[in-house]
Order: sequence, then structure tokens, then C-alpha cells
Amino acid sequence: MSALRLGLLSTAKINREILAAAADSSRVDVVAVGSRDAARAQSYAAEHGIPRAHGSYEALLDDGEVDAVYISLPNGLHHPWTLHALAAGKHVLCEKPYSRRPADVEEAYAAAGRAGLVLMEAFMYRHHPQTAAIARLVREGAIGAPVAARATFTFPLRDLTDVRARPELDGGALMDVGCYCVSGARLLAGEPVSVVAEQVTGPTGIDMAFYGTLRFADDVVAQFEASFVAPRRQYLEVVGEDGALVAQAPWRIDWPGELQLVRDGAVEAVDVAQANSYRLQLENLADAVGGAAPPLLGRDDALGQARAIEALYRSAEDGAAVVLS
Repeated sequence: MSALRLGLLSTAKINREILAAAADSSRVDVVAVGSRDAARAQSYAAEHGIPRAHGSYEALLDDGEVDAVYISLPNGLHHPWTLHALAAGKHVLCEKPYSRRPADVEEAYAAAGRAGLVLMEAFMYRHHPQTAAIARLVREGAIGAPVAARATFTFPLRDLTDVRARPELDGGALMDVGCYCVSGARLLAGEPVSVVAEQVTGPTGIDMAFYGTLRFADDVVAQFEASFVAPRRQYLEVVGEDGALVAQAPWRIDWPGELQLVRDGAVEAVDVAQANSYRLQLENLADAVGGAAPPLLGRDDALGQARAIEALYRSAEDGAAVVLS
């Protein structure tokens, strides 16, 4: 199988992870980059050894030697440029979260389906063996029936000119880091039946801190904290009737930390294979495009994620619980 030819739609910082992952894989080649500035595109391509540079996103999408694009634009631009890419016949790996609007997700996946193209939301942590181990241990009853979960992802965002602090680009703590907590809770408990949330807004109008509670079937309750004002932290704990699983680095698995199984007062480290989440994500995309395997993250997961985020924002704005139908 020939390598998937990938184009980078933007020169965002996160591209470094994709470039490193592709360099470590024989399955994906980064062959082009597009920027709104031609000089920036040329400089970026030269710096990273990318064969072709395009001075507009449209030119990248017109490149016949690009099979798929990685969209790392700010959140508010994910949906329109995904639609442009699909219309140009490109498979799409779009940074998380795809959108806070369920209608966007439905429109995009309908377009991908009509065109016979792959669309994936880039939650890289979902591809790591640690995430699979957590889900398997819960499913196999290692901690008994789940009753609760707690999740955290925080870091200080001091530069309020950053795109993540711009409301018109769908910035905010929930969209940037809280989405991981929501995704993790949904992976383990299904789709929430109701949510309650509080947010602390900053001077630009985005949520600088966001706190949510999600209630699932069988009385499972998950609570999370997402913040741009707290120190750099991440955490996931899943509590069952017979024990708990604690992931000290659940989202950014390159941070130090281990997966622990806690039962009867004893703490047992769970062996997890070392892996590059971004490489596994790219290789899953290549498999999906080549018909060798389904995408790990498809329409249903992206739609469930958008519905939960939309409900959480509505709860925080209205000051009331939101029931999801």
C-alpha cells in the first residue's frame, strides 16, 4: 500500500506533532503545506522539508498530489474549511473539537458520506494504548460497575491575543482542553442524559475556566475541570464499586505519569506500551482511506461530543441543568 499523501492546511504549532509522527511512519508522507501567506508557506516548507508550498488554502486543496489534509486552524474555522476540503475531494483529519454545533457535524459527515471520503476528528489520545487499556479494564469489570469519574485538564494561558482566547474563533477552556475531559467521560460511560455547568469568563469573553457535571445512564456521574488560569495539570479517575483506575497523564501521554489500578487499598501499576498517539492517529487515517480498517473516531462520536459541548455551554449560560434527548 502506498503512503497517504498528506497536506497541512495552516502552519499552526500543533503541526510539529504531525510532522514528527509522519517522519516516524512509512504509512503517511507530508507532501505539501498551505498558508494564507506565500512567503510563510515557502519558509515553513523549507524549514520542515516539505516538498511543496502553497500561498493559499485553496491552492493546497487544488493540489492533485494531495490525498488528505490535516486541518489545524482555530476551532471556528474547522467546519467551513472541512467542507471546502471535502468538496475538493480530499479526506480530512480535523483538529479537535470538530465543532460545538451538532448541525455542523451532521452537515460535514453527510458531505463526506456522499463523496465517499474519510472525515476524522483528531482526538489523538483515543489512539494510545493507555486509553484502550482504561476502556478494556472498565469493560471487563476490573473496578466493578462504574459509579463516577473525575477529569482535569488545565494550563495557564497568559497571552490573551492567542486564538484560544478569541470568542469569534470559538476559543475557550472547554473547547481547548475541557473537550478531552468530556470525550474521556463519554468513552467510559456513553452519552450523557443531563449536564450542569459553571464558567468563569475572562476579559475577551471566552470561558477562562469551565466546570461541568455530566450524568449518564445507570447513575454514573462525571465531573471535570478545564482551565486557562490554573497550573499545568491533567488527571482522569474512574471509580467503580470495587476499585478505581487513575491515569496521571490521560490526555498528553508524553507527560510523566502512570496508569494505576486501586483495589482494597492496594495500588497496582498497569503496564502500558509506549506509543506515539499522533503516529497511531495518522496510521488509522491511512487505514481508513485505504479501506483496511474503519476510522476509530467517526460521525457518531463527533456528534455525541458536539451535543455534550453545546449542552454544557447552554447550562453555563442559563444557570440551569440541561437534559439531552
